[in-house]
Amino acid sequence: MTDLILVLDAGTTSTRAMAFARDGEIRAVSQCEITQHYPRPGWVEHDAQEIWEATLGCARECIGKSGGAQAFAAIGITNQRETVVAWDRTSGEPLARAIVWQDRRTAEFCDTLRAADHEPAVQQATGLLLDPYFSATKMRWLLDNSGEVAAAAQTGALAFGTVESWLVWKLTSGTHISDASNASRTLLLALGGAQFDEGLCSLFGIPYAALPQVTDCAGDFGTTAPGLFDIPLPIRGLAGDQQAATVGQGCNAPGEVKATYGTGAFVLANMGSALPRSHHRLLGTVLTQLGGQRTYALEGSVFVAGSLVKWLRDSLGVIASAAETAALAASVPDTGGVVLVPALSGLGAPHWRPEARAALTGMSFATTRAHLARAALEATANSTRDLMDAFAADGAPWANLRIDGGMSANDWLAQDLANILAVPVERPEMVETTALGAAMLAALGSGWFAGLDEAAAAMRGPVVGFEPKMDAAVRDARLGVWREAVSKV
Repeated sequence: MTDLILVLDAGTTSTRAMAFARDGEIRAVSQCEITQHYPRPGWVEHDAQEIWEATLGCARECIGKSGGAQAFAAIGITNQRETVVAWDRTSGEPLARAIVWQDRRTAEFCDTLRAADHEPAVQQATGLLLDPYFSATKMRWLLDNSGEVAAAAQTGALAFGTVESWLVWKLTSGTHISDASNASRTLLLALGGAQFDEGLCSLFGIPYAALPQVTDCAGDFGTTAPGLFDIPLPIRGLAGDQQAATVGQGCNAPGEVKATYGTGAFVLANMGSALPRSHHRLLGTVLTQLGGQRTYALEGSVFVAGSLVKWLRDSLGVIASAAETAALAASVPDTGGVVLVPALSGLGAPHWRPEARAALTGMSFATTRAHLARAALEATANSTRDLMDAFAADGAPWANLRIDGGMSANDWLAQDLANILAVPVERPEMVETTALGAAMLAALGSGWFAGLDEAAAAMRGPVVGFEPKMDAAVRDARLGVWREAVSKV
């Protein structure tokens, strides 16, 4: 009986395969780390072939743990967004390393376009800003700097795509598609356009023929090639990781907001069917496309969150594990005047300053590692407050916040978020909401549920709540010190 959904979660630091039951229970998991390549400062690359082999290996292992492919109704895929893969249509092999969403090498190209006053029109069309974060300038860089990519473009053999597009191609042996949630992160899709925009492709110098077809997030997207698994499996759910987490959090009504705390922190607010327009440097994006109809979101991205804790552990040796930060933060009444601005890869929304660098201020001989750990957690909450204020200024105030991601399991951080935001915060008992959202979409595509509300009711599970407990004067004082520190970087 096909009572399971196989989710392939192709993240930034690892790839996982997970088996979800109809009630949202995880029946099996397989995970493999992905090598991070840093060839130059500001450059971040992945080996696309490694992503594929790791994904296939995890899928086979997860299927084996679950009794075979016969137990699965469908596959759902969720992925790191904006990361660009270039491959050869004939051989199916990568032509260059994938350029990861964190990569900043195209900052100068973005500056050139901005100086030519292209940003207002680009933002109006796509909801995005001219920043190295997004896919189009990464594609342009590959065309300009990789002889293999340029040659493939000349012969018509070039295929570009984000990671879900790459995985679908490999799984099906040649289907070239991208769901609308991922396509909306490229700078090449107008928010109201059905397919990639030829005018935007011309602006960035991207060959239209190299791009995939834009599809829904739930439906029939092809079947896995013979020999990959015991039996062929249909692919029925696709979404970028942050949109998938929003679905997994049950944010299906306009005004509902989630924040995912992983490598970075990503906040999405459901905006319904209205095209999102920001006047405070937030992003408009496609949340889902179902039956050809789009639901949109307003998004704010903080580039450094969980990676800040990892940096404290791996680069500075301040902590032995991420798990100990909660106890360390709770062991001191405050940061002792220490403020950490985590601009280790520039500042994201609402500042968008790729040249900004991190700052650690206010230390004295009395400073301990507990103060540093607390300052790091407070920095994540403070950055979220900056986003909250920008959302409110854009007419999308938060009544509460639903949180997920590995870092959200930290109870101290969850409470600090409620305190600094002055709104209730809720966290599902199962924080794997990104994979859960992909499972919901694949379940919807398989006809298990009539809509996403029904899927959320069946699969999301119970939540834990955190209420604000901080005095307004304390909150205002802390935010004042934080904003002064941010202004200096």
